[in-house]
Amino acid sequence: VQLQASGGGLVQAGGSLRVSCAASGGIFSSYIMGWFRQAPGKERESVAAISGGGGRLYYADSVKGRFTISRDNAKNTVYLQMNSLKPEDTAVYYCAAHWGIVTIPTQPSEYDYWGRGTLVTVSS
Repeated sequence: VQLQASGGGLVQAGGSLRVSCAASGGIFSSYIMGWFRQAPGKERESVAAISGGGGRLYYADSVKGRFTISRDNAKNTVYLQMNSLKPEDTAVYYCAAHWGIVTIPTQPSEYDYWGRGTLVTVSS
C-alpha cells in the first residue's frame, strides 16, 4: 500500500485546514487509517484514526472537538479536517494504514504502511 499525504500549509491560529491521504495498491476498506503528527524534538503521536467502514473513530484528547477524521472508500482517501488550529498543532502530519478490522491501534509501531508527511504550520 502506498500512501500520499497532501494539503498541509501555513494557517493562522483559529483557522482551518484539511489534509488528505490518497492510498493505492491495496483494498482500502480493509485498512484502519490513522493520522499521526510529529513536532520538532517530539515523538510521533497519534491524532486520529478511523475504521475501515468509517463507523469507529479515535481522537487524541488534544484534538477532540476540533479535528474530524473521515474517509471515502470509493476514492481511497482519508481526510483530516482541522478547525480552531493552535500553534501547538504545528507538526508534520503523517497518514498510516493498519491492516485489520477489530481494534483501532494508536501506537505508531502498530501501523503497517506510512506516507510521507505534510507540514502544517500554525502561526500565532
